[in-house]
Amino acid sequence: MRVVIVTESFPPDVNGVAHCALQTARHLVDRGHDCVVVAPATSAAAEADTRAPCRVVRIPSLPLPGYPQVRVALPSRRVAAAIAEHRADLVHLAGPFVLGVRGMAAAARLGVPAVAVYQTDLAGYARTYMGAGEAAAWRRIRSVHAAADLTLAPSSAALRDLEAHRVPRVGLWPRGVDTDRFRPDRRDPALRRALAPNGEPIVGYVGRLAPEKQVELLSGACALDGVRVVVVGDGPSRPGLERTLPGAVFLGRRTGDELARIFASLDVFVHTGPFETFCQTVQEAMASGVPVVAPAAGGPLDLVAHGHTGLLVPPRDAAAVRDAVRSLSADPGLRAAYGAAGRTTVEGRTWAAVGDRLIGHYTDVLASRKAVPAA
Repeated sequence: MRVVIVTESFPPDVNGVAHCALQTARHLVDRGHDCVVVAPATSAAAEADTRAPCRVVRIPSLPLPGYPQVRVALPSRRVAAAIAEHRADLVHLAGPFVLGVRGMAAAARLGVPAVAVYQTDLAGYARTYMGAGEAAAWRRIRSVHAAADLTLAPSSAALRDLEAHRVPRVGLWPRGVDTDRFRPDRRDPALRRALAPNGEPIVGYVGRLAPEKQVELLSGACALDGVRVVVVGDGPSRPGLERTLPGAVFLGRRTGDELARIFASLDVFVHTGPFETFCQTVQEAMASGVPVVAPAAGGPLDLVAHGHTGLLVPPRDAAAVRDAVRSLSADPGLRAAYGAAGRTTVEGRTWAAVGDRLIGHYTDVLASRKAVPAA
C-alpha cells in the first residue's frame, strides 16, 4: 500500500499529533508499506528527518503568533505534488486543520481516498483562548472531516462528540504506548533523591504548559505537607505557573529514555487538562506502573478505571485534585496496587497492535471505494 501522511506536526515537534504521525509512519514501513510524510518545516527539521522512517516533504511554515512552538504551513503546491508523485493509494490526514485541509482537497482532486484522524479538541481550545467560538469551531471540524472517506476518533468521548455534531463516517482508533520504553523498572532512586531529598511522595505532571492544560489546578497539591510536585514540559504558561505553583520543581521539556525514567520515578501522575481527545501521557504513566489522577472527561474516561488504576475527578476542580493526591500520597499500598493494575491494562496496547487496527481501517476504506461503481 502506498500511503501519504499529511500531518500538522511532526518531529522535532513534541506533541500528540507529531508522536502519533511518527509512530504511524514507523508501523507502515515495518509492515512493508510505502510511506511518505508531508509536514510543516521547522528550523530543526533537517536533523530530525534523517532519523525518520521514510521520506519527509517539508512545507514552508510560520510560527503561530503568541505560541511559537506551533507552526502553520503556508500555501504550497508541494502537498498535491507529493501525493501525485508517490502515486498514493490512500492519504492519511493527521489532525487536519490547515495543511491537512490542503491534503484533503488534493486527495479529492486526484481521486485518492482519505482517512482523517481527529486529534485536537478545537472547540475546547476556542472556549479557552477566546471565551466563545465553540459553534464556529465545530462547523470548521465538520466541514473538514465531512470530505474524508473515514474519520477516526481516538476515544469513545471523542467519537460521541463527532457524532453529536453530525460528522459522518466515524470510527474508533485509539493510540498505542511504547511499553518497552515506559516501564516500572526504570524507577531511579538517585533521581528521586534529587527531586525529593526528604523522601516525599513525588507527584508529577507531564505535558504542554498552556492555558488549555489548566496545570494551575495543581496548586492545592503543592500546598500539601510532605508532597513534592514535579512539572515536566514547556510552553507559554510556564512563567505564570512558576508563580502559581510555589515549591514545584520545573524540569522543562524531556524526551525519550530520560522522560521514561522520570515517569517511572513518580509516585502519582496527575493530568489536569479537560480537553483531551485521548491523553497519551496517561498511558505512559500507566505503562510506567504509576497511578493516575485525571479529569472525568474526554480521553481519560477510556483509559483510567476509577478505583482500579487511578482516580477520576471532576474537571476544573482543584480541591478534587488535591484530595485525590492526598489520598494516594498517604497510602503506598494503594499506589502500588493501582500502578500494577495500570501496567497490566496497557500491556496489550502496543503501537504494533494499534497500527494493525489502522491498516484494517485503510483496507476497509479502499474496499468501499472499489465497491462504488464509477459515475
